[in-house]
Amino acid sequence: MSMSSSGEKRAPFTPVFKLINDAKKRLEGYKYKIIVLSGKGGVGKTFISSSIALGLAMRGRKVAILDADVHGSSIPLMLGIQGARHYADENGDILPVEGPLGVKAVAINLMLDSPDLPVVWRGPLVSRAITELLSKVAWGSGDYLVIDMPPGTGDVAITLVQSLPSITGAIIVTAPNMLTETIVAKAVNFTAKNNVRLLGIVENMSYFKCPVCGTVFNLLGKSTGEYLASKYGTVLLGMIPLDPLINEAVDKGVPYLLAYPHGEAAKAIMEVVDKIIKNTEAN
Repeated sequence: MSMSSSGEKRAPFTPVFKLINDAKKRLEGYKYKIIVLSGKGGVGKTFISSSIALGLAMRGRKVAILDADVHGSSIPLMLGIQGARHYADENGDILPVEGPLGVKAVAINLMLDSPDLPVVWRGPLVSRAITELLSKVAWGSGDYLVIDMPPGTGDVAITLVQSLPSITGAIIVTAPNMLTETIVAKAVNFTAKNNVRLLGIVENMSYFKCPVCGTVFNLLGKSTGEYLASKYGTVLLGMIPLDPLINEAVDKGVPYLLAYPHGEAAKAIMEVVDKIIKNTEAN
């Protein structure tokens, strides 16, 4: 820490390019880095991100997940670790919180006194905070790093893409009639402009299957996942159904995949996970 002419202590300023370089070095220990994004909020992107991370761990992979949605941080809730907090080691490095199945989690909400406190930051400050977080976490090493991106394609999304070394690919989350084709196109174009491979599309809340009679209902409208995947030259990784048990699991503080591994949505999620493993580890 330096001293000004008036004797006032000033914290040293670290240039952004150094933070980005430090972040890239720290994240090199993960073989595969997958960003999960959507054109807008409200499609269950965080549920899909956390479920993919847990599903990969269930398949024996060492996994970490970054909750980059600073203003709407909810990965801790989905993993059932919202009562945990980040701590620093003797070197001042931030330690991830270990969640279910050994999944390492990093989230702004795990640094707050209470998870319901709002983060009232402007875009540039959020981007800087994310860069510093990436550069100061003791990430260690593993197989997969899953990044739950904020909605849209703004400052934070750009910062993350620039800060992550060798991104394996991106998954776009959509839902019937909740994202227009134009909004999906923006997410697709974002990956293309940043030279990120598009792994595929996951259509969340795709349908509801009656547990009594087995009848399938398209409660949110006609599925568009196959059409969008075909139009943008990618694949539909899966169609995740609506399942009331998901809310029950969240209320219990237990991840859905662990609470109801044989649920209709759980089966669909694991099919997505298996496709991700096949598409990433075969290359």
